[in-house]
Amino acid sequence: MQEKSLENQNDQSLHINFFKPRPGFMRREVIVICMTLLAWAAVTIGFPIYLWLTASDPSLAVSAGRSIFGMPLHYWFSSQFLVLWFILICFNFNVMIDKLTKSYRKHR
Repeated sequence: MQEKSLENQNDQSLHINFFKPRPGFMRREVIVICMTLLAWAAVTIGFPIYLWLTASDPSLAVSAGRSIFGMPLHYWFSSQFLVLWFILICFNFNVMIDKLTKSYRKHR
């Protein structure tokens, strides 16, 4: 009987749900993950959609005849900027998780 109650306690303590995180460290970790994914999606998906929507009106179009370092804006964006953006997001994610981990280690 005691073995069964210990198994139930272990099962409950290991239960992890990304959409219903426990308060404290896990909830803040999920917030950091969501912020990172939103930053990635905003630039990777949002900016090309913005360029596509403004392409019909030449006065609004960001990419109309523009170049960066001699490359057309859309080429530079996809070949250089997104790689740099990914590295920056990864660096920022690690810094935020390290700060979060250190703050919770101090509390224990």
